[in-house]
Amino acid sequence: MVINTVTEAKTQLSALLDRVANGEEVILGRAGKPVAILTPYREEHRPRRPGRLRGKIHISEDFDDLPAEFASAFGADLS
Repeated sequence: MVINTVTEAKTQLSALLDRVANGEEVILGRAGKPVAILTPYREEHRPRRPGRLRGKIHISEDFDDLPAEFASAFGADLS
């Protein structure tokens, strides 16, 4: 386990980020002890849950229906 000092990290940040981007974890330390780990950013994909907004969205009583001319301009059929 190689521990990079804060001083090394400051001067070599771009190179350390390249290593992290390639999947490597980089450990930063002070006085020879690990303090932080730089890890690759992973996009968290959480599947949508059907019905999650049920009961939270309300249509106002005075809401007007979409005019047919407007809908047909976008290719929608309201019939």
